[in-house]
Amino acid sequence: MRLHDQTADWFKSSYSSQQGDNCVEALRLSSGIAIRDSKDKSGPNLQFTAEAWQSLVAGIKAGELG
Repeated sequence: MRLHDQTADWFKSSYSSQQGDNCVEALRLSSGIAIRDSKDKSGPNLQFTAEAWQSLVAGIKAGELG
């Protein structure tokens, strides 16, 4: 699957406005997760293993990255 495919199952956070394009979208991969800027759907994306994603989310929740 191409990660820039418009038909891929990219999704926005439930905290994001569904009307706006000013957010991050995510895509579940067999190897982890990818994220992209919703304003630039054909632009670059970041890919994380499941373990790296869980670590990133835990760090954000703990206030370690802010």
